[in-house]
Amino acid sequence: MSQDGPPKSNCFLASFFTAAQADYAPFFFDNGPYSNNGNMALISLSEDLPIGTQVYILNGTDPEGDLVTFGISFEPGKKEYFKVDPQSGNVTLIRELDREVHISVEKIRIFVTDTNDETPHFGNISFIVDVSEDKPSGSSIFKFNAVDKDTGSGGSVTYSLQNVQASKFAIDRHSGVLRIKRGETLDFEKSRTHFVTVIAKDGGGKYKGKEKVHSSSTTITINVIDVQDTPPLFIGTPYYGYVYEDTFPGSEVFTLTAHDGDRGNPNSINYSIIDGSDGSFVISNTNGSVIVLDDPIHLKKELYELKIQATETGPDGKLGAHCTTTLTIRVVDLNNHPPTFYGENGPQSKFELNMYEHPPEGEILRGLKITVNDSDQGANAKFNLRLVGPGGIFRVVPQTVLNEAQVTIIVENSAAIDYEKYQLLAFKLLAVEIETPERFSSTADIIIHLLDTNDNIPRFSSDYYIARVPENSPGGSNVVSVTAADPDSGLWGEVKYSIYGSGSDLFLIHPSTGIIYTQPWASLDAEVKSKYNFYVKAEDTEGKYSLAEVFVTVLDMNDHCPEFNDNIFEKTMIIGAPVKVEAVDYDAEEPNNVVEYSIMQTDPDNIFDINAATGEIKLKPYIKSLDIVQNITKQKDCKWSVVIQAKDRGSPSFSTTAVVKIDITEETRLRGPMAAFLLQSRDNPLKALGVLAGVICFMVIITVLISTAMFLRNKKSNRITPARRIIKKRPKDQHPRTARTAWFKLRRTSNLSEKFIITDHDQNCENLNSNNNVELPAPPPPCAPVLPPPTKYLVNPNKIELNLPTVSGAVASKTNTQSLYSKNPNISTALVSELKVKLEKKMMDANTYHI
Repeated sequence: MSQDGPPKSNCFLASFFTAAQADYAPFFFDNGPYSNNGNMALISLSEDLPIGTQVYILNGTDPEGDLVTFGISFEPGKKEYFKVDPQSGNVTLIRELDREVHISVEKIRIFVTDTNDETPHFGNISFIVDVSEDKPSGSSIFKFNAVDKDTGSGGSVTYSLQNVQASKFAIDRHSGVLRIKRGETLDFEKSRTHFVTVIAKDGGGKYKGKEKVHSSSTTITINVIDVQDTPPLFIGTPYYGYVYEDTFPGSEVFTLTAHDGDRGNPNSINYSIIDGSDGSFVISNTNGSVIVLDDPIHLKKELYELKIQATETGPDGKLGAHCTTTLTIRVVDLNNHPPTFYGENGPQSKFELNMYEHPPEGEILRGLKITVNDSDQGANAKFNLRLVGPGGIFRVVPQTVLNEAQVTIIVENSAAIDYEKYQLLAFKLLAVEIETPERFSSTADIIIHLLDTNDNIPRFSSDYYIARVPENSPGGSNVVSVTAADPDSGLWGEVKYSIYGSGSDLFLIHPSTGIIYTQPWASLDAEVKSKYNFYVKAEDTEGKYSLAEVFVTVLDMNDHCPEFNDNIFEKTMIIGAPVKVEAVDYDAEEPNNVVEYSIMQTDPDNIFDINAATGEIKLKPYIKSLDIVQNITKQKDCKWSVVIQAKDRGSPSFSTTAVVKIDITEETRLRGPMAAFLLQSRDNPLKALGVLAGVICFMVIITVLISTAMFLRNKKSNRITPARRIIKKRPKDQHPRTARTAWFKLRRTSNLSEKFIITDHDQNCENLNSNNNVELPAPPPPCAPVLPPPTKYLVNPNKIELNLPTVSGAVASKTNTQSLYSKNPNISTALVSELKVKLEKKMMDANTYHI
């Protein structure tokens, strides 16, 4: 840049501000022109400095130590060549310099404004002031002064009290004068000291860009000074004193205490009795001690009420304010006598009684005559009575006694008074004082001897007894022993046994021991009867009894041998089918009656097998034909004698043997059930004959029944009803004839015959003969002894068919039905045809006659 002309300058203003309100302005450091910090009062720059070059650092401080900020301002209308960082003070070039155009001149101006950064300040942390309790309401007692160094609203101070509602004081918010609140007074006797907290608060202002209000507080202690304005006061009222029966005259009974109500500067107290002593009591006027003058036995009243006055005495000896109270003195009897029990002859500590068990509930034990007494007076003679022992059996009346009472013991639980449980009941009758500190007491023993009654019945040890007796036991054998007990004593406890019931015939019981025996003549047989049950009765001397049931099982013994049936000795065996032998063991129980079969002997011995359980005898599996048998035996005669043994499973075991003759044959060609039956019955021809005879009898009975029914049916009808309706004039005196329909109620037999129906061709004929028969069908013919299926006739489908009784003539053959049927099986068809012809002819003749 050229240096020809004089230097040019540019005017601007550099300033900085504190961040908070202060009392003293901030200032720049000035360390010379070549210093890196300070102010910009003198600075030279080269015009060729590039933009953004840091040209200076502003630096300054605030006397109060607050934060400062920096700034640069230019004259209005001038270009801005520099900018400053408000926090660091760094000044930076922001526009090119031209010496030929601008001459730089610096002008520095600093403006400092106040902010609300100060707090109101009291001169002391706490204040103490003494105020007399008689200070009038509204009087001022202290003035507060708090200073705030700020200016404006931030420096103005107002005052207030903390918890103003509960305080007796108030403060002027502007002047800071503390007063006693209107309507309030100070009272030394109620509160000697008051602590009041005063708050000073400024008017608020900006601080760091925000509204801020500062406050501070202090405490003032107000001591209340006492003055003489309160009468005396008795301490510890109400007052009660006692004079005991052993108190000596002149003894102190009670001491009263009174204080001056003005405790800060108290006066002395003088005591006096105003009324109520009756000359028996005096009081010390200095210490308030009350003294009894007479012997307690001479005191006329039990209760004294002394009116006592306490009066203040000033330093000059003048009497001042006073107060009164009442002292109640009770003449007390000493508790020097415990409760005492008395009997008929004076003091007694043991009472005994005999009584029967289970007395009625609510009954009084009249044998006990007990009196209880306490010779003290009042509360000392009040005591409780109670029984100590087994609970809930008896109760005592009364339970609370004053001085004296007659003691009554009442039964409460009759069931518990049981001779079988207790023969003796022991109780303690206890009397205990209630309201005395000594709690004197005394006791008396109550002994009750119980007498037994017959209140129990004999009881068996079990409701039932189970016994088992072998069937071969001899008569008089022991079966079972039953036991019953009666807890009553003496004769009432003796038990007698007896036995009865339908199953008791073979048994007897010992009346004293309860042992059950079989009758001497009894013979038990399990095969005849194996179960017996009966009752035993246990009875005492008054007839009270109980029952138990006895169940006797006769044990089966193996005393029977197996017995073969009579039809086993000859058997016919068809090859491929077994024959069976059967033996019966008449023992009653298994295994005595279980029979096992075996082949003892046969020749040859490899022909037959036997099933041990069923007795079925079979040929060996390889024997398929009679030829094989003949080849084995080398004989054509196929009859064998086989020795079969039947043995039971009893212990010891019994057995029986039998020789069975077996005839082996080939299978026959008969088939069907009858063949099977005949084969099975080949060894028992009587069985087959009986079955055949039964079948023949059944057929004869059926034939007789059918014949009888047919005969009765034909006998009831003696004429044939015409099939056509014929007009016939009926006599006037003749009642209309109705058809008999009872016969239709007979059950029809479908396998006997079908009824013949003759079609009525004149369907539209009017019922001229007035016989109440509408569209009558032809009656069926009489039944033959055995009717084959009859010939069916076609019936007009439009005609309603009614079945009416058949009226027939004596057209049945009188020939023996059975013989007739046996001679000619077709007799039924011929008979029906003949009857039909005769019936049609007769009907035609009848119609011709009526016409």
